[in-house]
Amino acid sequence: MTTNINSELQKDLLRKRFNKHTKRAFQMLPELDNPKILDIGCGTGVPTMKLARLSTGHVIGLDISQPFLDELKRKVEKAGFSDRVKTVKCSLFEMDFPDESFDLIWAEGSIAVIGFELGLKEWRRLLKPRRLLVVHNGIDNLPKKLKQIPSCGYELIGDFAVTEDTWWCEYYEPLEKRIQELRVKYSDDPEALAVLDKEQREVEMFKRDPETYGSVFFVMQKG
Repeated sequence: MTTNINSELQKDLLRKRFNKHTKRAFQMLPELDNPKILDIGCGTGVPTMKLARLSTGHVIGLDISQPFLDELKRKVEKAGFSDRVKTVKCSLFEMDFPDESFDLIWAEGSIAVIGFELGLKEWRRLLKPRRLLVVHNGIDNLPKKLKQIPSCGYELIGDFAVTEDTWWCEYYEPLEKRIQELRVKYSDDPEALAVLDKEQREVEMFKRDPETYGSVFFVMQKG
């Protein structure tokens, strides 16, 4: 039942609302010819699929969750991208790709797991000379992060914020409405209700402290 309720929450559909920000960040990049792209912490692959559509290159979606990767594989097959999009099950703490493997590294949210500065330092070796890194991360400590970018060996091409109002209107408000709808449908299912309770707690956390939920896309080039 847990799988069904997670599917019915339609979080992928909500996440797709952010694809316009993914596209905006991608369009800030210099032109890339058939790039090799690594999407770190790809989840079910919403940005992965968008990157495949925006580029002519090959994309690796990397995540620790096999169920997420299985869902991405289904999307890849349905879209006819099996020759250009692959998945790798791996912790971002254990990536062992050879140095200078990629033209573009993409990370929407995942760098928070390892830390902004450490992620910039450790992922730099994976990029070819003068190639590109795009990170979507919280807006907290923004002046510090902007200083860490050059100190970690990158040039900032540009950045833009996704405000807390955007997060509410495009994600948390519709998520809350969907939770309320599913509570009625699954009123006699304790397992499903427990999943919905967990999702509602995240919504309540946002309501209590919305200003901390703003985020920033950083578009960088390896120096």
